[in-house]
Amino acid sequence: MKFLLFLAIALLVVWLWRSGRRSEKRSDQAAPPPPPGPQEMVRCAHCGVHLPHADAVVGRIGLYCSPEHRQLAEN
Repeated sequence: MKFLLFLAIALLVVWLWRSGRRSEKRSDQAAPPPPPGPQEMVRCAHCGVHLPHADAVVGRIGLYCSPEHRQLAEN
């Protein structure tokens, strides 16, 4: 009976020690950066395709999906 009590206490101590080490590892790791927010979508003035505003080519008349479409629409 004493042996079972000692074994249960030893297992409890090992379990508590290991769970404490796991939480320390988690707190040491940096949280991943949040995903980027939604981007504004714009439409190409030449072909009508939608693309993120950051990728658009700016022209005199509007926004375009490529320099070729800007040249075709503005010349």
